[in-house]
Amino acid sequence: MKIRLGYVSISNTLNLTCSKTITYTNFKKDNNFDKIDNIIVENLNNLEKIIDYNIKNNIHFYRLTSKLIPLATKTDVTFDYILKYQKEYQKIGNKINEANMRVDVHPDQFCILNSTKKDVLENTFNILEYHYKILEALNIQNKIIILHIGSNVFGKENSIKRFINNFHKLPKYIQKCIAVENDDKIYNIIDCLNLCKKLNIPFVLDYHHHLCNNNDINIDKYINAIFSTWQNTPKIHFSSPKNNTKKEFRSHHDYINIDDFIVFLNKIKHLNINLDIMLEAKAKDEALFKLARQLKYHGYKFIDDTTFII
Repeated sequence: MKIRLGYVSISNTLNLTCSKTITYTNFKKDNNFDKIDNIIVENLNNLEKIIDYNIKNNIHFYRLTSKLIPLATKTDVTFDYILKYQKEYQKIGNKINEANMRVDVHPDQFCILNSTKKDVLENTFNILEYHYKILEALNIQNKIIILHIGSNVFGKENSIKRFINNFHKLPKYIQKCIAVENDDKIYNIIDCLNLCKKLNIPFVLDYHHHLCNNNDINIDKYINAIFSTWQNTPKIHFSSPKNNTKKEFRSHHDYINIDDFIVFLNKIKHLNINLDIMLEAKAKDEALFKLARQLKYHGYKFIDDTTFII
């Protein structure tokens, strides 16, 4: 069973971000599109540097920032963020594909597909279209856009029905990209698994969220079914709580708790399938490499810097 470790967006080692932005308020003061252009160029340059860093360090799994293009989903701020930068996207995308790097995206909390508010839903459609365009510009073949089910207005059953209805309003090319993740307060693994089966879409297990919101569900009974929703290699999210207090258990720690991670590995090793694990730790790539060192100490065999066998 081969496991690849990934990290989210920012490389702490490089101290680079490709999420630089400008506020809507500041932009509207003078409608200066040159400011946006300068930020896009800087973000794309930094993204290329991060991809180069990932390649040199054998990092095969990476989450792209949702903030690559500032103000791209604002309906009254219209500008070309694809064709104008096509050469940059192509160059970065070629590096990603040549390295066989897995790249996905996870829109922020404002992307709510089951919202009861018309403006929020319209904004959600815009957000999903934006993410698709970025993945398409980079020529990412297996596009994955990860969503939570969303709000609980009028109860779970009605909220899930709204998600399904609005899912079917999306263009087919976006429907094919959607994956659903369990959350830490409302929708547990059974809710998400049932939804994913209905829509025939992948289920991204977040193990930390499951620990926060599980209703005493035995995850061992559902792991195989969760991974079976994937046509290609399954991916999951893993993080450790900031501490064990009720207030901060949901918050992500800077690093991964090695003991908890090994407990999870022991839960899944009998399945003998390959798996990609996105580490949602605040220390980003530093947390990844610390975990790799700890796993080596515990006797796990590494194929390269971030890939190991169990």
